[in-house]
Amino acid sequence: MDGDSFIPSIFKVKRGFMMSNKNIRDQIINNTRNKSNIFERMIPVILLLITSVSILATIGILVTLLSESFEFFSRVPITEFLTSATWQPYVGDGEWGIWALIMGTLKIVAIAVIFAVPIGLGAAIYLSEYASDRVRRIIKPILEVLAGIPTVVYGFFAINFVNPILQGIYSGFGLYNAVSAGIVVGIMIIPMIASLSEDAMSSVPTAMREGSLGMGATRLETAIRVVIPAAFSGIVASFVLAISRAIGETMIVSIAAGSMPNASFDVTEPLQTMTGFIVQITSGDAAFGTDLYYSLFAVGMMLFIMTLLMNVIASWFTKRFKEEY
Repeated sequence: MDGDSFIPSIFKVKRGFMMSNKNIRDQIINNTRNKSNIFERMIPVILLLITSVSILATIGILVTLLSESFEFFSRVPITEFLTSATWQPYVGDGEWGIWALIMGTLKIVAIAVIFAVPIGLGAAIYLSEYASDRVRRIIKPILEVLAGIPTVVYGFFAINFVNPILQGIYSGFGLYNAVSAGIVVGIMIIPMIASLSEDAMSSVPTAMREGSLGMGATRLETAIRVVIPAAFSGIVASFVLAISRAIGETMIVSIAAGSMPNASFDVTEPLQTMTGFIVQITSGDAAFGTDLYYSLFAVGMMLFIMTLLMNVIASWFTKRFKEEY
């Protein structure tokens, strides 16, 4: 075959290939048109409506909290609510200093974080860097079971198991105190920290580990100096989400921490958190239209703001320190 006849052959092959692609595209278009166009057009609308449910629910919650909170602040000065440290809603006209409840919440959260972060992060490092597949298949379901235990069971565990141990160590602990409740809240959030942190560490490329080990680093040095910095955003996000979970915890603190609002730093005394107050009032006789009734929404609004802030911080950390591989 000479050159002059070879060139037209190439064009024929190319033209045949282009016609084949065109035929495939035409066939795809025809198949799409033959299907129910109405159903295909309805799918995005249905999915949009499903997505809108969560958005509308959030808006509804926010509107309810705001409207009822405004009614409360029309009766109680917002300056007293935000600056006072005395919360006594049953005495006279009531004293409405939210800081007593905020301090109780922060004490529980601080103890829970101090207890849970080292254990959760250590478990994540072990699962990610040391555990075999067989061990991981055993431990991961155990953590999931721990995460699925009802919080009321955790509350009784704090009263009947953790608190007697604390009283044996130091007699100053009463039946209700911040330490026992905080420790058990920490136990509750360990699975969240361990699971999310382990997922973040597992996403670090194996080549980075191999490069570190190839340069003579130990597994622990690799985990601390390579893996954790690379997975830092995911690890911090797990911490923040766990803190948000601890802030919103209800049953453990209601059972194990007591119901005595105070703004002191003493962790051996009974206390009351924001969620504990809400449980106490909603299970009692808060008559509709009273200051006590509307205070529920003001406290709920403060709780909403705190958890929203923690989630915003988690999102910012994830985006700010995200590593690209």
